[in-house]
Amino acid sequence: MEHKITVVGIGPGSPEYLLPVAKKVLDAAKVLVGSGRALKAFAPPGCQTKIIDKDIAGVLAFIRERLAETDVVVMVSGDPGFYSMLTALRNEYLPEIITVIPGISAIQLAFARLALPWQEAQLVSLHGRELGGADVGYYSGRKLAFLTDGQHDPGYIARMLVKTGWPAAAKTILCSNLSYDDEKIVRLTLGEAADSTGFTNCIMVVMA
Repeated sequence: MEHKITVVGIGPGSPEYLLPVAKKVLDAAKVLVGSGRALKAFAPPGCQTKIIDKDIAGVLAFIRERLAETDVVVMVSGDPGFYSMLTALRNEYLPEIITVIPGISAIQLAFARLALPWQEAQLVSLHGRELGGADVGYYSGRKLAFLTDGQHDPGYIARMLVKTGWPAAAKTILCSNLSYDDEKIVRLTLGEAADSTGFTNCIMVVMA
């Protein structure tokens, strides 16, 4: 029998936001792949684990080796369908052996915290990418949501948006550590965000 890969979205981080079906799969996992933080939070006793790090080829090799003997569960932050390890797995394996369990994304939670609908928002990840004018151009009523990182922090993004024509007075909200006890939500203008620090990994929402 061919062994399977289950990709589990673990949500924004807090166990309170883990779906029951995801918890059931994680509790039964024999081989579990994920970030160090996720493995510490969710790996069951006796489970063989592998940390997802910058060596994606090495992680894929580990998964391939373990699949010869058993099923493998791969944890990803938020929802697997949005910039996750699922893309690399789909490039390696047929969809028939991959099961995906969705999760609550940090972007979903950010908009929930702001009591805002997000069906018209442009979702942007700059991990390994650069800002493109067509992706983020200004027009009245537009909403942008960014996943920030160490290279593309809110200050960098704000400065780039102003250069593309966004007004410095545009509403900007920075949401960090969502679902954790130290969750922080700060409301600024885009101009103020250009000088902000300390939000290297957060959700940045910008509204025209």
